[in-house]
Amino acid sequence: MLVKTAILLIALAINLASAEFIKPDFIENVNKKSDDSRIVSGWEANPGQHPHHASLRMVFRLGIVNACGGSIVHRNWLITAAHCTAGAVTLVVRAGVTDLTRPEYISETTEWYNHPSYNDLLPTQVQPNDISIAHLPNPVTYSANLRAIRIQPAADAYRDYEGEVLYASGHGRTWTEGTSPEVLNWVYLRGVSNPSCASTFGSIITSTTICARFFNVTSQSICQGDSGGPLVHRGSDDVPTLIGVSSFVAQVPWGCHSGLPGGFARPGPFHSWFTEVTQIDFDNLIEEDPPTTTTTTTTTTTTTTSTTPAPTTTTTTTTLAPTTTTTSAPTTTTTTTVTTPSPPPNTTTSAPTTTTSPTEESEEEDSDSESEEDPELAELAKKLEVKVKVKVKLQKNQKKYKHQHEHEHKIKY
Repeated sequence: MLVKTAILLIALAINLASAEFIKPDFIENVNKKSDDSRIVSGWEANPGQHPHHASLRMVFRLGIVNACGGSIVHRNWLITAAHCTAGAVTLVVRAGVTDLTRPEYISETTEWYNHPSYNDLLPTQVQPNDISIAHLPNPVTYSANLRAIRIQPAADAYRDYEGEVLYASGHGRTWTEGTSPEVLNWVYLRGVSNPSCASTFGSIITSTTICARFFNVTSQSICQGDSGGPLVHRGSDDVPTLIGVSSFVAQVPWGCHSGLPGGFARPGPFHSWFTEVTQIDFDNLIEEDPPTTTTTTTTTTTTTTSTTPAPTTTTTTTTLAPTTTTTSAPTTTTTTTVTTPSPPPNTTTSAPTTTTSPTEESEEEDSDSESEEDPELAELAKKLEVKVKVKVKLQKNQKKYKHQHEHEHKIKY
């Protein structure tokens, strides 16, 4: 009943407003001074609950530092909003993190690509196709807390998510204004059809846009510092899928928590562009573990003039390939699966109680390796033994015939 009343009040307010559409604005520009300018009416995330989420810090020419979110979609690539990277000099990426002070991954990049239709010269103007893909020069190592998310398939690029349960995550706030702990938050939202969203925002809503509003409390929303972050949907296969990149909300005086929808860029329509930039087919992506490094120990040989020792040989050690799907060194690997809980059926915003317990599976792999005698080393040992014997014999002859000239002996092998 309360939800229906809130919706009716919002609709009435819109009708009473001027005939013009409500102007959208970037999330960073809304409620900058508010202590609540971040995802609200949601929950703090558990480690591993949103393993794809990345926190970005953009440094600009005048030394200004802003914050955005992003989504890891490959070991070497992430997706964010174009208005986050437009005009930036460098980008610092933290991933595998719930608390920003303890990231599993941190790296810096100066390589990113804004969609060609996005005008970088108008970074303060809300535009369609507000999407960017950034290259990570240091590959991500996957773990229970850090993993790529599937990009919306091309087949679902223009799907209508009206009324479907979605969720968004973000650290909220800009770097310079943040005073509270940088803990990842998340919130449930509901999909809004494009025609319905266009009736609020007008022509800024295109086929490559997706909108989402509050789930059951009007204050549920993305807000300042959440731009570029993920909007996620779990389909019938229960696999998290990136269906939106946070872009804009209603301009002040409406703001983040007005109950009006927020706007997101759909990634599904841009698969051909992603492939052109990255040479990766994200629509059919199967990431393989990197090749296992084989370590070879150097063989050393020791000789003296008084004895004839056999050369000391260190055998070659081969590292067996790991039997798990992680990219770390082949040790015992523990994989923890944390699922996002189903939305609460009532209209309260209490923490979900249906969170499943993490499941752990550990596998041990055989660390034994086989070593065989190298025939080349054996042949080398024989030649060195002959060489040493000749040297010893020469020394004895030199002592016996002191007045003879020394001759240089060369042993060819």
